[in-house]
Amino acid sequence: MTDPAMTETTSTYPTSQNRAKRASDAVKSGLRRRYAAEARFKAYGIGAIALALSVVGILFATIITNGLPAFTETTLKLEVELNESVIDPKGTREPATLARANYRKIVFDALSAEFPDVTNRGEKRELRAILSRGASFQVQHLVVNDPSLIGQKITVEVPVSSDFDLYEKGVINKSVAEADRRVSDKQMEWHDTLKTRGAISTSFNTTFFTNADSREPELAGIWGAAAGSFFTMIVTLLLSFPIGVAAAVYLEEFAPKNRITQVIEVNINNLAAVPSIVYGLLGLAVFINFFGLPRSAPLVGGMVLALMTLPTIIIASRAALKAVPPSIREAALGLGASKMQVVSHHVLPLAMPGILTGTIIGMAQALGETAPLLMIGMVAFIVDIPGGITDPATVLPVQVYLWADSPERAFVARTSAAIMVLLGFLIVMNALAVLLRKKFERRW
Repeated sequence: MTDPAMTETTSTYPTSQNRAKRASDAVKSGLRRRYAAEARFKAYGIGAIALALSVVGILFATIITNGLPAFTETTLKLEVELNESVIDPKGTREPATLARANYRKIVFDALSAEFPDVTNRGEKRELRAILSRGASFQVQHLVVNDPSLIGQKITVEVPVSSDFDLYEKGVINKSVAEADRRVSDKQMEWHDTLKTRGAISTSFNTTFFTNADSREPELAGIWGAAAGSFFTMIVTLLLSFPIGVAAAVYLEEFAPKNRITQVIEVNINNLAAVPSIVYGLLGLAVFINFFGLPRSAPLVGGMVLALMTLPTIIIASRAALKAVPPSIREAALGLGASKMQVVSHHVLPLAMPGILTGTIIGMAQALGETAPLLMIGMVAFIVDIPGGITDPATVLPVQVYLWADSPERAFVARTSAAIMVLLGFLIVMNALAVLLRKKFERRW
């Protein structure tokens, strides 16, 4: 006879083994699904990063491709006769008389001398279109600075108009129908003749970095906007940095923790998310309409941007102060230092790297702002380079906005070049923030 106990053990052993096998298979299947999900998530992340980098790369490639032509200028070499009968008939050599002379005629006569067969009035008008309006101003500048040149025949390099500058750089294609381009076949022929004679040359465009804005694309530069941005940032820094750091120190180290300080902290956090154009409306209503400060001035622009930057600096400064270990405060207090001495001699110096980092990031944000400055009139057309915080001025982002809105095709290159300069400033400021954090960072 068969032992019932042995029969029961024999029948249950395979069942237990099958259960363990099924459990092991389930675990392995779950691990495979988990690994597969992790691999898909990693692939999604890599794909998202690759897509973002490709979009950024396309953006930068487009800006650089469009902006590179603005860094070179096309000039025309002419032999100009500084006729005294045209410049100073009375021979007084007074600066006012020299400045009012008809230098356009002098320059156009020099160009007409290159093509003596052009006698028709219409053709002469087309020939003169090769020259920029800045050509006469360049000759005027030479004569006013050195009146001894009057009566002589000198060689000067003057800028060509924007259309011929684009033609020289290949932007205007000769294969396009004449009716669809701004340069006629005859003008192209004259330009090619001048180039064959060695009169046309291309060089680095210093005008772009030394001039202010202009209606003529070939004469427009960013120096006026750069100076306006500099003065605006100086005002912003002088107002926002001490006020922001003082507010952060008070809220973090001295203010009692009650309902009033909680409301203040909530409002500061909310102000950091307020659209920048609201600060522009505030500046327009308070600084200009109420206090009567000048419109389109770096003083008002800096005050508006200081209000916008304050929440960022306060929040960053409070975070830097919180990062200082409590043991520093306790040790200083234990040695007999007062609360003010603890903060000024120990806590604030240790938190300063983080405060400076937050300040630089806030200033970089302010440098790229446009909307609040449009509201206070810094969108005006400014030809003169500002010499102080109360002079009319514009800033680099607004200059980009103005050029992008211009119908002239040559301003496309100026717009992209100005964006490159602005991005360069922003990259430098953010890199400076990273370097300061790395250099002075302390790990507790």
